[in-house]
Amino acid sequence: MSDLEPLFALIVSMHRAIRDVVVLQTRRQEIDTLARVERDDEGDTIYQIDTAAEQAARIFVKSFAAKHSFVFLAEGMAEGGGHDADARWRIIHDPIDGTRGIMYQKRSAWILTGVAPNNGPDTSLSDIVFAVQTEIPLVKQTLSDQIWAIRGQGVTAHRHDHATGKDVPIRLTPSRASSIAHGYATISRFFPGARDELAAIDEEIVAGALGPVQPGKAHCFEDQYISTGGQLYELMAGHDRFIADLRPLAERTLAARGLKLGICCHPYDVCTALIATESGVVLTDAAGNPLDAPLNLEADVAWAGYANERIRAQIEPLLQTSLKKRGWI
Repeated sequence: MSDLEPLFALIVSMHRAIRDVVVLQTRRQEIDTLARVERDDEGDTIYQIDTAAEQAARIFVKSFAAKHSFVFLAEGMAEGGGHDADARWRIIHDPIDGTRGIMYQKRSAWILTGVAPNNGPDTSLSDIVFAVQTEIPLVKQTLSDQIWAIRGQGVTAHRHDHATGKDVPIRLTPSRASSIAHGYATISRFFPGARDELAAIDEEIVAGALGPVQPGKAHCFEDQYISTGGQLYELMAGHDRFIADLRPLAERTLAARGLKLGICCHPYDVCTALIATESGVVLTDAAGNPLDAPLNLEADVAWAGYANERIRAQIEPLLQTSLKKRGWI
């Protein structure tokens, strides 16, 4: 992996540059400006805040191209580092994952990048050998995290102090709990479209795992963090115990209602899955297989994440029963 090291350094630097540009922009501009729609791409809506991140990324793509042979795939970026079938690397990138949260100053966003040996269109999420994700903090937040992993070498994490400019190493540890009781467990339902069915699945899982709710008590909690990278971070950091994003599976149900499937998770949203699995988080598809997806910009991805195997043993059978009942798997 020695040939990966120079690329690794460039990508980490790119993340820091994007983070700092977006932080500066959010400090200087009003929310209404940041939330202005710049264009509607096929995969998502691109807001004014996204364009600053894209511009910073393009500068580094040119640096990559001078020294490395690669294919560059990025949400919202029309140009890349080429589409040579003989390219050494395939890089997938999301300049801002969690745009809506950061532009309204509600929640941190994340910069995401995954790097895989280039196998052309057959390259998949499971081929990624290096991934990095970097937190874009709120204006009122002075600390933010950057995490990366090289396959088989575990996870490295640092916390950046924006007041001093210093980085300190930190350790992220997924929850060791054996149950979702009194913890965070979430079925993603960020946007309109099949939210009733997704909520019903949530209720069935919790009832099956924990039984009836007791008067005056809370079984468990949920957190609708509108950022896949942020959700993976919450699992890695021990904050959440179970998360599933099942939106692509709802297409048949929506079609029966005369409705279209809306925005879903794409491979660039989950391109840092390697970091989560290197930390000990268990990631699967909806059927319980190891999570995988084509490394492109178009595929819809359904996934489930468990803090550990004991949480998986508690939740996965209930999840699959609920999905099979609806004909979703």
